[in-house]
This record gives sequence, structure tokens and C-alpha cells, in this order.
Amino acid sequence: MALHWSEDLAAAYLRCRGLSLVDKNYRCRRGEIDLVMMEAASAEETLVFVEVRYRKSSAYGTPEESITRTKQTRIIAAATHYMAATNRLNCTARFDVVAVTQPNYLPNVQWIKNAFV
Repeated sequence: MALHWSEDLAAAYLRCRGLSLVDKNYRCRRGEIDLVMMEAASAEETLVFVEVRYRKSSAYGTPEESITRTKQTRIIAAATHYMAATNRLNCTARFDVVAVTQPNYLPNVQWIKNAFV
């Protein structure tokens, strides 16, 4: 599947806020992770698994509202697989959402830290 422009926008947005990109569109049998970022704001590094959601408008609900409990479970399973496959099981992990809307053709980005556990 081709990257949606909103994923590139989200990655750039997070890089401007101090995170570094580790991986994009990680896929395994358990699920998919849009962006894997690293945050080194403190002495401890945090691996940040980011779900990017896009909606042209919020008329039928916000982008973040479209992340169901089932989707969250698949993201967590994929993140666990990623951490094992990359030998990062001892890293601190966090799940964030970047919600992108485009009212009046202007992108609006909302970063939700610790969106789910």
C-alpha cells in the first residue's frame, strides 16, 4: 500500500518536535504500525508507535475516534512483534496518534500522546 501524504506530514511534524524516525509502515502478521519514532527527551529513550489517521473533515467523527479497540489490539501486537524482532524488548514504549484533518484544504495536525495502552 502506498504511503498517504498524511503519514509523511505526521513524520515531519514529529521530527520538528524532537522525535526521530526509526521505521515506516512496519507490517507483520499481527498488524501494521504507520510510524515508529524515537523520543530522547530525557535520559531514557522511548520508542513511540504512531498511528496516523486522516479525515478530510470531522463531519462524521474525528480521525482518532476511528481507532477501535480491535485496531488498538492489533497495533499493540505488531509493536510487541517489532520490539522482539529488533531486540528492543527492554525499551520504554508509548502509543501515540497523529490525527490529520483538512478543512478548507489546510492540513490540521493533532498529536495525542499516550493515546492508548
